[in-house]
Amino acid sequence: MKKKIKAIAVIGVLIVAAVYYYIALPAFNLHSQDMWMFILVLLLLVAALYVTRNRLGKDEIRKSKVLKALTVVFGGIVIVFFVGYLLSSPIVNAKKYQKLLPVQEDVEFTEEIEEISFDKIPLLDKDTAQILGDRKMGSMVDMVSQFEADTIYSQINYKGNPVRVSPLKYASSIKWLTNQKEGIPAYITINMATQETELVKLKEGIKYSESEYLNRNIYRHLRFKYPTYIFSELSFEIDDEGVPYWIAPVKKFNIGLFGGETVGRVVLCNAITGECTSMKVDEVPKWIDRVYSADLLVKLFDYYGTLKRGFFNSVLSQKDCLETTDGYNYLALDDDVWMYTGVTSVNGDQSNVGFALCNQRTMETKYYEVEGATEKAAMGSAEGQVQNLKYQATFPLLLNIADEPTYFIALKDDAGLVKKYAMVNVQKYQVVAIGDSVVQCEEDYLDLLLKNGIKEVEKDVREVMSITGKVETIAQGVVDGNSHFYLILEESDAIFDISVVDFIDVIRVKEGQEITIEYKEGPDTNIVMSLTVK
Repeated sequence: MKKKIKAIAVIGVLIVAAVYYYIALPAFNLHSQDMWMFILVLLLLVAALYVTRNRLGKDEIRKSKVLKALTVVFGGIVIVFFVGYLLSSPIVNAKKYQKLLPVQEDVEFTEEIEEISFDKIPLLDKDTAQILGDRKMGSMVDMVSQFEADTIYSQINYKGNPVRVSPLKYASSIKWLTNQKEGIPAYITINMATQETELVKLKEGIKYSESEYLNRNIYRHLRFKYPTYIFSELSFEIDDEGVPYWIAPVKKFNIGLFGGETVGRVVLCNAITGECTSMKVDEVPKWIDRVYSADLLVKLFDYYGTLKRGFFNSVLSQKDCLETTDGYNYLALDDDVWMYTGVTSVNGDQSNVGFALCNQRTMETKYYEVEGATEKAAMGSAEGQVQNLKYQATFPLLLNIADEPTYFIALKDDAGLVKKYAMVNVQKYQVVAIGDSVVQCEEDYLDLLLKNGIKEVEKDVREVMSITGKVETIAQGVVDGNSHFYLILEESDAIFDISVVDFIDVIRVKEGQEITIEYKEGPDTNIVMSLTVK
């Protein structure tokens, strides 16, 4: 009977351990804190079952050799854990932490960051993307009762455009039961520049996702495939053919047991078939945009900026310590997604000393020394221009506009939809342009740069040329409210632009009449500088 009870107890412990493992999914890896917790919970469970099975009293518990042994093992594991945690911390490894992220500093903003087309600029943030995704789902009558849009919305660079992509998810556990055989039938893409939203239907449904409950849950699927891997935050992406994948970065610990976290490998999991491929970071195909999460890159840059003079300097005097600002955004450059964040002094002088761009695929990081307003100050300036409308500013993007570092900000209404756009000069954040469209906003911003003396009007060095001939064709038009005459002479194929405001005599000119004009060549028309009518 005792043997049966003992066997039942062992089986009970194994069942509880298996259930715990199935739910918590700890990695069998010494670097995994979850594994250490799993062992401690298992020891506590064994001790509890031992006491219960033998019905031990207080005195017997104190004298039990088995419990003493379990206590010694438990205490030893706790001590090793905390010693390992301490020896892995920045307190004793400040120099190693500071060097985790290689940063290129000798870079010029205007040389490195080119002006990009507005159709490549992400005008929306994640919250607005979710609103557009939910609206798209609401219009899909055949799906909306069974599925919902997930909230992942990974930002990727898809076919040269900034796009957020997110799978659908089962609307409830009942909807999962009735649909899990076919899987999730589609995913949503949102062009962050044009706001175009598309529901992409799949021939075969997504079988592996976060909304699965059993073995097809993506975390459980990856754990059973790779029991020793410690996975970082997953992202959902699509390849160039639109095939959905889960991108699972594998953590690498460079300092001691638990310190110096970066990424050592990446697992690609086909969301439809569940097929997985593990590869080194430098082997990752270029269509993958997110290997290093933005939060990890921010943490690594903070180590780089604060630990230059050691750990205690970062806590006490904080001399020469820099840290990232409270937020980040994304920019598509060279077919990659770069995370942007401002950099400020730890001592807090309410201004930025520069900003960092970090490549989320390669970890390449560049620091640009550009003094100016913080993102929050720029957001406040933009909101102040439309305070009567009570619009809220999104976290800015940093762009190169006319060789000037410029915050680009979207302004949203209470419903979370973008209504206006703002451009704020980084170094003089009082210079704020607001527009209903991006083009209008840029035109107003360029005018403000000239009016405030930030930019000078470029000197016209074009040569003044002269021509005499008979008028072959004459046409009239209006530019910016002013009348212009456009002439073509018999001796030339060029079009000559004559402003009525500047040369009123052009009204007397008729076809066949001989005239002499001085002009400067332009890309489309030649601008007339003087007119003589014969």
